[in-house]
Amino acid sequence: MHLVIYGYPKPNIYSMDLLYVLAGIIILLILILKKVNPMLSLLIVSVLTGLMLGLPVQKVMGAVTNGIGSTLGGMVMVLALGAMVGKLAEDSGAARKIVFVLIRLFGVENIQWAVLLTGILVGIPLFYNAGFVVLIPLVFSIASAAKLPKLYVGIPMAAALSVTHGFLPPHPGPVALAGIFHADIGRVLIYGLVLSIPIAIIAGIFFSRLIIRVPHRDPVAENTGLVEETGLPSAWESFITALSPIFFIALGTIGGFLSSGRLAINIFAFIADPTVALLLAIIITVLIQRIPIEKAMESCAEGVKNIAMIILIIAAGGAFKQILVDSGIGEEVKLLTAGLSVSPLLLGWLIAALLRVTLGSATVAALTASGMVIPFITAGASPELMVLAVGAGSLMLSHVNDTGFWMFKEYFNLSLKDTFKTWTMMESLISVMGLVGVLILNQWI
Repeated sequence: MHLVIYGYPKPNIYSMDLLYVLAGIIILLILILKKVNPMLSLLIVSVLTGLMLGLPVQKVMGAVTNGIGSTLGGMVMVLALGAMVGKLAEDSGAARKIVFVLIRLFGVENIQWAVLLTGILVGIPLFYNAGFVVLIPLVFSIASAAKLPKLYVGIPMAAALSVTHGFLPPHPGPVALAGIFHADIGRVLIYGLVLSIPIAIIAGIFFSRLIIRVPHRDPVAENTGLVEETGLPSAWESFITALSPIFFIALGTIGGFLSSGRLAINIFAFIADPTVALLLAIIITVLIQRIPIEKAMESCAEGVKNIAMIILIIAAGGAFKQILVDSGIGEEVKLLTAGLSVSPLLLGWLIAALLRVTLGSATVAALTASGMVIPFITAGASPELMVLAVGAGSLMLSHVNDTGFWMFKEYFNLSLKDTFKTWTMMESLISVMGLVGVLILNQWI
């Protein structure tokens, strides 16, 4: 006699599938710890996880191909053009000019605010690592000239770069998630800006003042003695270079909301398209800065070379995402959490945060989480807010398996303990405040 209890076999199957996914993530962690390239690690784990989940070999390879194509199809030009804009801003000196302009405007007494705003403006066109390398010498120069602790000046810069990396297109993570979730990238940008500025202020300025004590100084008598380099572009040219992509995307998005005529709506939709916005930004930068075409194209080519591996990692992450989607694991996660009275945005953040702690890379964590949370969007969660929730989760608790952790530690010559107290705490603060901000926005929109 066989005892059949209706409803029990399925959860057992679900639990096994989730264990297979967990095994895949553990293999991914081991490969990354063994210094295997993240792209190769993701591809290997995609195939192994698909086979463990019982997908036929042909379907596994089809999912890998489809995942790469669907992920890169809508964003590869955005990533490439964004890298070109960033490299033009770096090579032309526009990024450095913005630093000097803001320091003059804010003065030494408000030096942290100047560095914070610089980090946001420079961080929009530049990817995190490039922005960090460009700004760190200036941070050290400012700290030395103003006789301030390096961390007191450096934390606002790092916080600003971190929020732009986690929340704002054209950075790879937000762009990739927007494509996967079919989110409106203009709305992601606007919502991301609403979150980024207050979060950067709290994590960059108030947090640094809380943990770093600076003796009282007479601001009137202070002078950084920071000498501006010669041969840099003008201030207005520099700000146009850095901000024109954001201007076009925001203009098109807001204009589309306010317009009623079909022609106007189409024009604004065209301008808001990130590919068009970035292409216009490149043309305007080359024209207003009068950069020789040959030199400009060299910068553009170098910019794309610098992010080639990032693009390949995103492609491999798309393959893993598609394996999870095709296996139905996202639906299983949705069913298992259906009885919980928890926001899908919170679950998306939590999954991304756990993967970030496990895997290290924010981009890999976000892409891996995307395959599990897609069903939450079909159930009614805002795709734009899910992009930001997963992006916030992907910044959580950076530690020794994250390259950003070591970059911050080595440049500021910190002990492991002090790096945890500064960098890790700052990243975790940004992540938690990002989640809170997303949940607040969810009540308003």
